[in-house]
Amino acid sequence: MERVRFTPRADWIARIESQGLTYHSLGLPPGSEADGLWWDESAAYAFTAGEVDRLEAATNTLHQLCLQAVAAVVATPRLMDRFGLSPAYRAYVIDSWRRGDPALYGRFDLAFNPDREELAEPKMLEYNADTPTTLIESAVVQWFWLRDVLPDADQFNSIHERLIARWREIGRRQPPGALIHLSSYADYEEELRTVEYLVDTARQAGLNATHLPITQVGWDKDKTRFVDEAGRPLALWFKLYPWEWLAAERFGAHLPTANLMVVEPPWKMLLSHKAILTVLWDLFPGHPNLLPTGFTAEAVGPDWIAKPMQAREGANIRLVRDGREMAHTSGGYGQGPVVYQRAVDLARDDGRHVVLGAWVVGDEAAGLCVREDPGPIITGASRFLPHYFR
Repeated sequence: MERVRFTPRADWIARIESQGLTYHSLGLPPGSEADGLWWDESAAYAFTAGEVDRLEAATNTLHQLCLQAVAAVVATPRLMDRFGLSPAYRAYVIDSWRRGDPALYGRFDLAFNPDREELAEPKMLEYNADTPTTLIESAVVQWFWLRDVLPDADQFNSIHERLIARWREIGRRQPPGALIHLSSYADYEEELRTVEYLVDTARQAGLNATHLPITQVGWDKDKTRFVDEAGRPLALWFKLYPWEWLAAERFGAHLPTANLMVVEPPWKMLLSHKAILTVLWDLFPGHPNLLPTGFTAEAVGPDWIAKPMQAREGANIRLVRDGREMAHTSGGYGQGPVVYQRAVDLARDDGRHVVLGAWVVGDEAAGLCVREDPGPIITGASRFLPHYFR
């Protein structure tokens, strides 16, 4: 796992925008280390084939552990209590799991550094199982970068093909030609582009898919069903919108009883909640791909990171080593409960801190992405770099 410098392609902006990555910068012009770039092709991460095999195996293992954890939570009321669900949503989650409602995709955040004994095996930091982004960058943009820059190399990346195959599987649960809706905020560019890409993959799978802004989803109280802006019923609905936000919406009370298949399914509420990290450690203590996690700092040791149970993009995190706060982030999740996870050092010899994103489509590992930051906490502003292996 080596960071290798490259010369950015002369027309990189035009190329990646044509591939759907229009949010490649964070509001500042390119040209320096502090230029506000999101996509950064001035360097890439080179892996060995053996390292990729290790990451793929760890991802598949972790996904199966997570499914076992969901089964345990559904069967054990005291574990379900950790997630703070209302009675209606508690039953909704249990019914969804027992029905076998299908999932589309998710992304593990992993700590991995084969040069360090403590990170020689990939460690799960969390599972972005409900609303994962960085999808276009991972599935499409870094693949075309590889074709342009290193056509003789390979990449751990079958995300696009697996999404199409998974949509075909999910689509078989609907009548032929049935309209499926995929929703996001229309004015949040990253989410909009992500859902537009997923619409494209669903159409390539032969499904009749359309984008529906989340603000245009309605509830027809007379017919007791969810509808789009034209009054057409929603039957299969993908939403890039957190489950806990949906539950708090005015129409959220209708979801548990609606005749509607939602992707990601209701049981993903458990995997996207940081309490699942405590369940995993309770069920599989000492597992080489897990980190100690509990509800108190004392439960995990002197070096810990505190994470709000339902925060996103690295918000409201505290990093403490030997009783001293080393870093923290701001955000809108500071008032909720937290979990404590043993802190590991993400830093490399060059001072950059790296987290790997390992993609799961359906129930199989499908690809990899790399994020880096000069600080010890990866956030929504940390950079995305391509990767390859030989």
